[in-house]
Amino acid sequence: MSGFRRIVSVVCVLALASAVGACSGSKAKEISAESNVYYEIFVRSFADSNGDGIGDFNGITAKLDYLNDGKPAKGNDLGVDGIWLMPINESPSYHGYDVSDYEKVNPDYGTLEDLKKLTEEAHKRGIKVIMDLVVNHTSSQHPWFLDSAAGKDNRRNWYMWAEDQGREPTGSSAAGASEAWHQKNGSHYLGIFWDGMPDLNFDEPEVRKEMIRIGKFWLDHGIDGFRVDAAKHIYEDLATDKNKRSMDKNLAWWLEFRQAMQQSKPDVYIVGEVWDATARVGPYLKTMDSAFNFDLASTLIGAAHNENSSNLGFTLSRIHEFYNKSSDGKFVEAPFLSNHDQTRVMTALSNNLDHAKTAAAMLLTMPGNPFIYYGEELGMNGTKPDENIREPFPWKRTPGAPEETTWEPAVYRGDGSVSVEAEDESPGSLLNRYRMLISWRQMDAALRSNVIGEYKVDNTSVMVYIRSAGEEQRLVLHNLSGKPQTVPLAVGKSNPVKYANIVFTTDERAELANDELTLPPYTTVVLKP
Repeated sequence: MSGFRRIVSVVCVLALASAVGACSGSKAKEISAESNVYYEIFVRSFADSNGDGIGDFNGITAKLDYLNDGKPAKGNDLGVDGIWLMPINESPSYHGYDVSDYEKVNPDYGTLEDLKKLTEEAHKRGIKVIMDLVVNHTSSQHPWFLDSAAGKDNRRNWYMWAEDQGREPTGSSAAGASEAWHQKNGSHYLGIFWDGMPDLNFDEPEVRKEMIRIGKFWLDHGIDGFRVDAAKHIYEDLATDKNKRSMDKNLAWWLEFRQAMQQSKPDVYIVGEVWDATARVGPYLKTMDSAFNFDLASTLIGAAHNENSSNLGFTLSRIHEFYNKSSDGKFVEAPFLSNHDQTRVMTALSNNLDHAKTAAAMLLTMPGNPFIYYGEELGMNGTKPDENIREPFPWKRTPGAPEETTWEPAVYRGDGSVSVEAEDESPGSLLNRYRMLISWRQMDAALRSNVIGEYKVDNTSVMVYIRSAGEEQRLVLHNLSGKPQTVPLAVGKSNPVKYANIVFTTDERAELANDELTLPPYTTVVLKP
């Protein structure tokens, strides 16, 4: 019996008897096929199929059973049902965020046929596949830009040239680059991130038309949606990213894009990188399904690290009221802990395994579509430069397995204890905790919903909130501390629902008696009325 199966057997005794019936590995009908959890993959680092040291599409296909084997009751896969592929287009860089051909895949990753096989096999397992779509800028090696720089009339206006627009080529980018304008052939072009990524001119109708055509091209090739990069920078004001005129134009473009994609695929999923304050994120949710919640990521990591709770149910419920108004009730939350641009979670948490498990528990009991960055479920370490937070994924204890990538030295590889092989065999591993938490979402519609609410407790060591789907309500409690905590749950004016049954727990020692819940250290419990 694997470590995960031993853990699940404990959970089943406490949970399924009261929630979804008797626990049995053969009763797949008792478990939903969906967890609405997405997994972000840097293709170059994930799994190599041909021995060249570079991850590829066929490598991911071979490892789909690790992500989701399509057999909900089996219990030894991660259980995600969505994959986000970081840039897969042809590009001169290792990361791919500077595209040189939007209709080709990076040959290091394989062929279009290999991608088609990946999407088909993923779909068989109930996994959706979305891809990074980088439309704010191209590579400086893209033929469009080379034509534009050469002054060819049919492409000149596809990029932003200061002299053509009567502008002074001065000013820094609101995106954070030191210089926004770069010299080429006696003129200056806009590139808000760096000179290798010239910004496209979306005031040019042909640019918008082409980007819509490209989006449809990928939907026709089996892609289920897009993560849209740098969504708020399509129309750039160099003085500030708070300019209303620029924002209105950004929103108009993304609405045009979304409506066009829905014509090809009505259920297309679009999630945006809008790294900004709540008030500025809200309007984008009328133009896309989700926007990553960067503020929430900081809150969750901070709560785990400091072992100090906040009234997250109240805060998020109020934010969601605003987001629902902004989106006509159609937005879906997109929580995460880290991504390819940020310090990895385990490093941010100073390698504290208990804190990493707590952060995972909060993330995977959040509303909407949680996103996991590859290796986060293992506790991979990493901090800037970017290559060190995008390191090869460790399948085995000892480096050198055929499927492991070697494109970049693994600075944070360690002693092999952070690997699928090692953690698969350890019941208390972070990997098995992620598997457990995702399985909860598979079994419980309330945890998969987009709804969160407030529940008041007077204990800063315990994070508490309500999750609900229709009439089904769950109370989620996380003991953030290393000490046992007792939480009174008596019905009162502020908390009118009586929660009387443990549905899920990460520790079988949790006890609910006489309207009090006793939580062992670093324990998460889900209750139902």
